[in-house]
Amino acid sequence: MLKVRNLKLGYDNVPVIFGVDLDVHEKEVVSIVGSNGAGKSTILRGLSGLIKPMEGTIEFMGENINKIPAHKLVEMGIAHVPEGRQLFGKLSVKENLMMGAYVLKDEAKKKDALEQVFDLFPRLKERENQAAETFSGGEQQMLAIARGLMSKPKLLMIDEMSLGLAPVLVDKVMESLKIISSTGITVLLVEQKVQEALELADRGYVLSTGRILTSGTSQELLASDIVKKAYLGL
Repeated sequence: MLKVRNLKLGYDNVPVIFGVDLDVHEKEVVSIVGSNGAGKSTILRGLSGLIKPMEGTIEFMGENINKIPAHKLVEMGIAHVPEGRQLFGKLSVKENLMMGAYVLKDEAKKKDALEQVFDLFPRLKERENQAAETFSGGEQQMLAIARGLMSKPKLLMIDEMSLGLAPVLVDKVMESLKIISSTGITVLLVEQKVQEALELADRGYVLSTGRILTSGTSQELLASDIVKKAYLGL
């Protein structure tokens, strides 16, 4: 589904991602893990068209998307849930969700998408008319993920889902990702909590200072001495 080769990304002509290769297959959950400042969020910005590659290629469903603008990538089936939620605080839950459905032209499809996210997150249904800014951190994260799902994506990319959440809420939100994956949506997760992210994923990539340090199945990475020493404190 997603094929990235020799990707170089940066800001103001200063590279922060160097020669990254990665693949995401249909219906997989793939995690990109690493410490704060490793460049994980920059990769997602590049994949979603928010910044353009300095070098390398990004292919989605067999098509080169290097020069395709971000809003067109949403129409093609890529949804990006950004770090820090980025909700419209003064708007209600339902209004935030409908913002995510702007690419759906058919009202019946919008209604169907809304029903699906309310099934997944009943708490949002209960409080659909409440302002997003009144929600707790965990509820806001659920709303951000639900808004991403409203465009009916083929690939859902989530940036630092656990940021600022209590451990019990992290578990709850991670559980929701398992359900999303079971519906056939491919998930690419960028996450600082290495163990939780790898336990959820089929495969993973470990990023360090803009480069892929190692990659493999989740079991291989969790058993890896590099990962154990650098990220799991073992």
